[in-house]
Amino acid sequence: MTVPDPHTLFARLKAVIPAPTTELEYENPFQLLVAVMLSAQATDVSVNKATRPLFAKYKTPADLRRLGVKRLKNYIRTIGLYNTKAENVIRTCDILVREHGGQVPEDRAALEALPGVGRKTANVVLNTAFGHPTIAVDTHIFRVSNRTGLAPGKDVLAVEQRLLEVVPEAYLQDAHHWLILHGRYTCIARKPRCGSCAISDLCQFPEKTEIAN
Repeated sequence: MTVPDPHTLFARLKAVIPAPTTELEYENPFQLLVAVMLSAQATDVSVNKATRPLFAKYKTPADLRRLGVKRLKNYIRTIGLYNTKAENVIRTCDILVREHGGQVPEDRAALEALPGVGRKTANVVLNTAFGHPTIAVDTHIFRVSNRTGLAPGKDVLAVEQRLLEVVPEAYLQDAHHWLILHGRYTCIARKPRCGSCAISDLCQFPEKTEIAN
């Protein structure tokens, strides 16, 4: 498989979306952490709908810890796996208060030690809240990376490591957001919108379609 030129690919994605960012709504690193935890197997739209009233009242780990698991469930019951997520969020709040002074740690190991926080969630928080050049590989990024030939891999870690090797430094900070938005709205799973894709001629996907809607 021929690897598309990363400079050209990201220059085009940047032309389409000059300032990409997460679609999750938040006001501080803690709220971002909670939103990302809730977004597992859920859409950003559904998470935002649930967190708007929640985040309007509860802005810190101490605030949310006082709310407790039972009452948190009432806010997030429209989100998949809300029972487990509520328990993990409250446990995480407790750890943040007791061990990190109520602050979200800017450290991968400390983040991954929190209940319900894995590598992908840690990468999102490090990148979006703290400006680290990390790439959180979700299903969208995994699909785009493999289809285009930019960073093929059999699992998300292999794709992440390859992306960190090939993405030019100038684009590394925002690469996560460009790829996820491209996968969410253009390079969709069942019928990719190749006819309206800015990088279609660079893409190595053998089953391209000219469907543009």
